[in-house]
Amino acid sequence: MKQLLYNIQHTRKTKIVLIPALLGLALLTAYYTVILGLVFPIAMVLSALLVICLAVLVSYPVAGLMGTVVYCFILPIVGRELMINFPFGIGVEVLLILTLLVAVFNKYKTNWADANNDMVKLVILWFIISVLQVANPSGASVVGWFNEIRGTALNMLLVVPLACVVVQREKHLNLFLYIVIAWSVFGALNGIKQLYIGLSPGEQVFLAQNETTHLIRGVIRVFSFYTDAGQFGASMSHIALVSWILAMGSFKLWKRVLFFGLGCLLFYGMIISGTRGALFVFSGGLIGLFLTKNFKMLIAGLLILGMLFSFLKFTDIGQGSYQVRRLRSAVNPEQDASFLVRLNSQMKLADYLKYRPFGGGLGTIGGNGEKYNPGTFLASVAPDSYWVKVWAMYGIVGLIIWFGMNMYIMGKCCGIIWRINDPHLRIKLIALISGAIGIFVASYGNEVINRTPSSILVFISWAIIYNAPKWDKHSS
Repeated sequence: MKQLLYNIQHTRKTKIVLIPALLGLALLTAYYTVILGLVFPIAMVLSALLVICLAVLVSYPVAGLMGTVVYCFILPIVGRELMINFPFGIGVEVLLILTLLVAVFNKYKTNWADANNDMVKLVILWFIISVLQVANPSGASVVGWFNEIRGTALNMLLVVPLACVVVQREKHLNLFLYIVIAWSVFGALNGIKQLYIGLSPGEQVFLAQNETTHLIRGVIRVFSFYTDAGQFGASMSHIALVSWILAMGSFKLWKRVLFFGLGCLLFYGMIISGTRGALFVFSGGLIGLFLTKNFKMLIAGLLILGMLFSFLKFTDIGQGSYQVRRLRSAVNPEQDASFLVRLNSQMKLADYLKYRPFGGGLGTIGGNGEKYNPGTFLASVAPDSYWVKVWAMYGIVGLIIWFGMNMYIMGKCCGIIWRINDPHLRIKLIALISGAIGIFVASYGNEVINRTPSSILVFISWAIIYNAPKWDKHSS
């Protein structure tokens, strides 16, 4: 009885304090809304959301990593639709660094021992090599170097150890797959909307600024809410491959049918992007089929890929479709003028780099080269390929180190998966490594693995696979 009376009195006291406080806040909000307009209430709402997000982040550091994944998907939308000249890409580093700081102090939801592995050491080595490139004898712009190192080494340095530390349970892997597949499906649907319904105001501005590369003979190369059509196409292939491999798993029938259907939708997104190099992402599927240890499935996959290649190479079926013609040119490079231009550019680079074993430095080629090192030889050459870009910036020495590092990490990931016994976990990991290998291969034709969201997805995939053995329920 005494407790009941105390609770009633306590509730009354709380109301006496809370009601005037809320009324005062409402009046204050109304006053500043009249003075400042809608900016003030919007700022109040955003501030409240920020406080909530920080509270969640402190309690669950993995939420920061997953939030970064989501931000990588919506990043182009923010910049494109708001039409504000602000480097929203810095938000990726801010989120990662903030999550790292939280992970340092949260000992209960993290395990820093998982970051003590050869992959993290290789990533640190690559970052050190990239930092030393600021002293490259070519004397390139330091600002260009800084902007370039973010995509070539910094994001990798932030993501890989962080993912090792915070992705501690298989349910985190499941959440990662749900987020990536869901946002990719949204991207495919938005791409279909662009093709058949029309563009938003921000998308119209983007197309006008990139008409030469995204409007070919009056046909749009769909880019959805990604940075460009090339990234959209590669991302669609990446997650289509992931979805199709998941459809091979021993899940319930409705899940397998769903994964297969979503894979087909994403494959269509790849087709309408007009990105020829995205077709080679599926090469990662061959490794995935081998890792299933189901050699009948491997033979069937080889036959399907062979039939697709033959359809594009030796027939004219669908030639009236622009998208099919674009894909067909991928397997007929001798008839593709742009491919011949790329070969010519690579021959020029070979002559230039003959006596430059450490390359021309970061930020000297591509977009950063044109912006921060105008008038130089490398700035005048379009790299088109990330492999070629690494060669131009780091030289043959850097290219060998970068290539060897990627091959070692992905090779070890395959070895880890080979020893996983839990069939559900195994197929998820096979899907991740197949996509990562596919993105690596496709980066020979386009800059993919150094751009979001593909880069972040690949790095997290590596870390998840490294952590996976401790989730193997059937391990001996």
